[in-house]
Amino acid sequence: MLPGLHINQQDFWQAVADVLNEFIPRNKALLATRDLLQSKIDIWHLDDLNRPFSQQKYQQFLHEIGYLVPEQGDFQITTENVDPEVALIAGPQLVVPLMNARFALNAANARWGSLYDALYGSDVIVDDPDSEKATGGYDPIRGQKVQTFARNFLDGSLPLAQGSHHDVVKYKIDKQQLIIELNTGSLVNLKDISQFVGFNGSVETPSAILCIHNGLHIEIQIDENNLIGQTDAAGVKDVVLESALSTIQDCEDSITAVDAADKTVVYANWLGLMKGDLAETISKGGKQITRTLNPDRTYLTSVGEAMSLPGRSLQFIRNVGHLMTTDAILTANNEEVPEGIVDALITSLIALHDLNGSSKYVNSKHGSIYIVKPKMHGPEEVQFTNELFSRIETNLGLAQNTIKMGIMDEERRTSVNLKECIRAASARVAFINTGFLDRTGDEIHTSMLAGPMVRKELMKNEKWISAYENRNVVIGLKAGLKGKAQIGKGMWATPDEMAAMLKTKIGHPKSGASCAWVPSPTAATLHVMHYHQVSVSDVQQQMLTAANLSEDNSQLNALLTIPLLGNPANLSKQERQDELDNNVQGLLGYVVRWVNQGVGCSKVPDINNVGRMEDRATLRISSQHICNWLHHDLLSADQVMQTLKRMAVVVDTQNEQDSSYIAMAPNFDTSLAFQAAVDLIFKGKEQPSGYTEPLLHKKRSELKHSLAN
Repeated sequence: MLPGLHINQQDFWQAVADVLNEFIPRNKALLATRDLLQSKIDIWHLDDLNRPFSQQKYQQFLHEIGYLVPEQGDFQITTENVDPEVALIAGPQLVVPLMNARFALNAANARWGSLYDALYGSDVIVDDPDSEKATGGYDPIRGQKVQTFARNFLDGSLPLAQGSHHDVVKYKIDKQQLIIELNTGSLVNLKDISQFVGFNGSVETPSAILCIHNGLHIEIQIDENNLIGQTDAAGVKDVVLESALSTIQDCEDSITAVDAADKTVVYANWLGLMKGDLAETISKGGKQITRTLNPDRTYLTSVGEAMSLPGRSLQFIRNVGHLMTTDAILTANNEEVPEGIVDALITSLIALHDLNGSSKYVNSKHGSIYIVKPKMHGPEEVQFTNELFSRIETNLGLAQNTIKMGIMDEERRTSVNLKECIRAASARVAFINTGFLDRTGDEIHTSMLAGPMVRKELMKNEKWISAYENRNVVIGLKAGLKGKAQIGKGMWATPDEMAAMLKTKIGHPKSGASCAWVPSPTAATLHVMHYHQVSVSDVQQQMLTAANLSEDNSQLNALLTIPLLGNPANLSKQERQDELDNNVQGLLGYVVRWVNQGVGCSKVPDINNVGRMEDRATLRISSQHICNWLHHDLLSADQVMQTLKRMAVVVDTQNEQDSSYIAMAPNFDTSLAFQAAVDLIFKGKEQPSGYTEPLLHKKRSELKHSLAN
């Protein structure tokens, strides 16, 4: 890491030691506060079982113990030097496991994506049931549907002064303007001529036309000799969309870094991204292919001058939270140190390669480092991270607030105190979001003793969810995030269901969110069409001037409404078993890959064999939900164990085509993955905040140790 940074190694490690000496005790104190608050909430719920529940008394109690903090007056964030991909342009955001170099590269290169490929390879395009399928190779009937879809998109995003892109027979440049010839012989312009920004090739026969809409670029590629271009009247071979504007390279929920060796892989990949030299050789179609970062894209402006656009998405990095420790660095007493502090120190150091100009490519043109900090509980923990970043900046010789903070609004104590959390980092916050999955896990764990929770699939219909999603945007806008920071929404979890995503995920830009998570580059290219349909900037401005932006206590009341089942007697034995089957199957399907194969995020088939993106956040929900129903006697321990064994066979069968898969059945007593799943359920209630990391790390480490010996 250090070569090229002009930082003395001894000085750096002394600075690390100083930071650890100061911040380790504070980190421990914050975790102790979490435990203390949870114990007080547990006691309150136990006492409350003998009296009618009062929402007013419950919230008063949360104020008294400091779970709810006093809310101060309005303010505006002062974050500066934020790149336009964060501050000004709305679009999709990828989250990708940094431990996998191929995935990290694919995500970084997903700034641009082929709309034709995304449509042709997904369920967005539906084949006619009676039409003959092409046997191998290109299907021209399906291809025609793709072209029709793309023309409709162009009509919506780049409308012509008259006519339609369906009728275009030629695109050319004349007198520094885009001229479009229709099949009627008419020559027309774009309705808004300023949308045309550049081209490649000659003015008479351009190979690419570059336009812009809602801050996002659209490239129409032309080649009459191309297989696809030959079928198009204007020779259009593809429509390429600026897609994933930003990517979160993840050190946390989507990876399985359990020791110093694993952390070295993670940091090495981040170093490769920041130096611009990350490469990965893969086998594809019997050939060896080396993947590297894409260069910037070059064009000519309308007046023939050279211009370039970023070829890669803007890279964030998500550090781990405050809970876990790592053996990558040990204290003088041979104790592991907080992993989140190490992440902040090392990933910031690595990012200097981008800031000092020694990288092959530039990540942040505005000289910022973007660190997303997950799983913070309340303003006190945000303040801790803010001061940690400040100390690191001083040690690295950086201006204060160079390190920008992303606040994951995914823990209950952060949600209910979001305004004060943002205030605690008001000079560096560049991102807030909603994380429905972890937030649900924390909801269940925090109120574990209040009563049995609603069925998992019905959780999204509860009052707290809508209040949570709405308040996040409202509070962010009131705090001045528009034009300075991202307001994000969560993941689309079923990567094969792109047609459903196109119908549903438009709700995110309509809500005023400037970015939303997608599971793949293909999904980014499809989801970005929503940001052409909806101007998020306009939506945010409308919200800022609307009366409904004023937040009242009813929203907080709804947010703190515990999602209880009601009368468990209304739930049949079969319904309880079905819920258990679903939770256990998903839990096992994820855990077996995590422990045995070191896969932290993957498409796991659910109980209906529908592939769903799973990471530790989804695992937290499933494990905590079973814990909750067990505690309140909706399930028995024997029933859960029998279900675990039965579903292990199902999961083994679903993975039987994977040659590297290690089956759990029938040797349940010796399967570390199966034992991890058992622990997550039967020890889950006692886990800090219901987190899955401690138990998963333990079993994965045991497996790695056994393989090493």
